[in-house]
Amino acid sequence: MSEYHGVDWAAMCLTFTAIYLLGSKRRAGFVIMMAGNLLWCAIGAWADSYAMVIANLGFLAMNLRGFAKWSATNQ
Repeated sequence: MSEYHGVDWAAMCLTFTAIYLLGSKRRAGFVIMMAGNLLWCAIGAWADSYAMVIANLGFLAMNLRGFAKWSATNQ
């Protein structure tokens, strides 16, 4: 098991799932990606990588914006 107790694997799986859903034009992809972003932030904090934390907080904000702007016709 990795030093991150599988959180890194969960974050990776969520990220790939979200990319697949967004590629299939599914709004749920934004929610899944935000969960992945939070896990990547946790890993970044665990690894003392402030760049990873800041980047994923930025990605989280962009995904929140995408979720909010998604029109009802695209669901």
